[in-house]
Amino acid sequence: MPTSKTRNLLVDVARRLFARDGVENTTMNDIAVASKKGRRTVYTYFKSKEELYMAVVESELEMLAVAMRKVASKNLSPDEKIMEIIYTRLDSIKEVVTRNGSLKADFFRDVLRVEKVRRNFDITEVKLYREVLQEGVDKGVFDIDSVYLTADLLHYCLKGIEVPYIRGKIAPSLTGEIRTEYVTKLVLGAFHRKK
Repeated sequence: MPTSKTRNLLVDVARRLFARDGVENTTMNDIAVASKKGRRTVYTYFKSKEELYMAVVESELEMLAVAMRKVASKNLSPDEKIMEIIYTRLDSIKEVVTRNGSLKADFFRDVLRVEKVRRNFDITEVKLYREVLQEGVDKGVFDIDSVYLTADLLHYCLKGIEVPYIRGKIAPSLTGEIRTEYVTKLVLGAFHRKK
């Protein structure tokens, strides 16, 4: 098995074990046994469980970045594109956190640890927003003074609502259609979408 395949296998096995048993309750030996690799092999790729946990989070974030890039490459108008990217981002993060069972508790307990590994994703995300916002300005869809500042603000606003969104605290009684209408007005109103 080539190096990258072994590493990917270890990350995948760790993801499943962390989700089922929690990070704290999973040992490097558990990962070695479940992956049918020796402990030495696990330690060849990852110096610690912390490093392996970060690789799991990084892997999930890379899948999210791919999904967001896929939306950005769609043949949609910039306003439709930015809204779909926002929902893809929020729904994907919610799905990852809730799908991963015990990992959910670790995510909420130690957001700062997750923040370390998110730095690269954050840079990718802001760059993607800048591209779509610039496309909107170029096509006359958005009236934005600073694409850079607007992309940064969008990024931090979305980051700020992640936890309440994941926990279902943001307008849980509203229908999806009404929620979408409010979010669309809020986001696109801030970009001064031209009529």
